[in-house]
Formats: sequence, structure tokens, C-alpha cells
Amino acid sequence: MDVQTILAELEALASERLKKNYIGQGAHEPLFGVAIGSMKPLLKKTGLNQPLAEALYATGNYDAMYLAGMIAEPQVMTEADFDRWMESAYFHMISDYIVAVTLAETDIAQTVADKWIASGRELYLSAGYSCYCWLLGNRKDTEFDREKLERMLDTVALTIHDSPDRARYAMNYFVITVGISYVPLHEKALAIARSIGPVEILRGKKKLSVPNAVEAIESAVQKNRLGFKRKYVRC
Repeated sequence: MDVQTILAELEALASERLKKNYIGQGAHEPLFGVAIGSMKPLLKKTGLNQPLAEALYATGNYDAMYLAGMIAEPQVMTEADFDRWMESAYFHMISDYIVAVTLAETDIAQTVADKWIASGRELYLSAGYSCYCWLLGNRKDTEFDREKLERMLDTVALTIHDSPDRARYAMNYFVITVGISYVPLHEKALAIARSIGPVEILRGKKKLSVPNAVEAIESAVQKNRLGFKRKYVRC
């Protein structure tokens, strides 16, 4: 399949309701508004295909970019490739749910995520912390440096309320994910969550829903989900 054929198939799957929803989240034209589940038959047709993924991502069409993340071959992507993808990630659904998810399936994930976090740029911070969330929720605890994660929790506690909106959102999820999925720091993450308190994000005059970290961690404990790991990162 080529790019134009895929774009035509995506357009045929479009939902005006979803398109409006994506635009409300920050997407802009070009996009069609395609449900993720509706893309899976296309994934079966293309298989993993990095050249095609690159071509789809380069269209700037949000739905094509999402499909690009689904069919990408993360292990052949370099740090420069991920940096290039991030440069085109104009809102959080691309940075956190396409780029960060794809990065989380690589051996360079922590190195790249650390660099993005250190940059201090809003969507780079968001993608970096989100990547750690995907990693922590999927990989064994032994694959992480406990002291490094402790330092990251301490940094979040000190900076979250002064950080840009999307970074705050991802930082809050990072605390939750450490508290649930990384058992060695469960207690520390819970203590950090209590010290942070509620996290508020405004979009214009509208307050966005942000999970309460303490409640999310405690709920997971009550449901016997402490140490939860998902089998796959990508859809």
C-alpha cells in the first residue's frame, strides 16, 4: 500500500464527531477523525513498515501520523529519528501517544527520554515523562535505576506546580505509574503524591480533569494491582 491509498482509506473511516473531539484536544487540519480500532485492519495490511511509517508521519495528517506510530519499526529508529518526529509533534496526543509510545519499545528509550526532560520544553517534558510511564508499566523493575527514579520523583515534587500544563499532566501520571508499577518505590511515590496534592490544568477557562495521584495509587492497591505490568506498549 502507498501513502495516497492509505489516506483514502483513512478518509473513508472518518467520523465528524471524533474529528471535533481531536480538534478540541489540540489537533488541527489536516485530519479525518479516525478511531484507533478502525486503523487496526490497515495495520494488518501493511505490517510493520518503517519507510511507510516515515512517509505517513511526514504528511502532517494526525490520523496518518497515528497510524505511522502503529506500523513503525522502533528498533531501527535512531535517536535522530525520534528527535525529528518530536519536532513535528505539535500537541500532546502526538508527543505522548505516538512518539513516546514508539520510543518506549526501543533500547534507547531512557536515554532519549532523559534528554527530552532535561530540555525543559513543554511537549518534550511531556513526552519524556510519558515514555517513562509506558516503560514502567511494561518492563521489569530490574531494568530501572532506583536512585535515578527517586531523583526524578524529587524533581517532580519540586517543579510540578511551576511546569507547563502538559508537563504537569505527564509528571502527575509519572508519580502514579511509579506508585503502581514500580514496587520498590511505591511508598515514596505515595508520599510524593501526598506532598504534591491536587494538580490543576486550565484550557482557556475550562479546568481539565487530572487524576488525583494519591487516590489513583491507593485505588490500585485496593484492587490488588500493585506491580501491574501491561503485556504490550503499542496497540
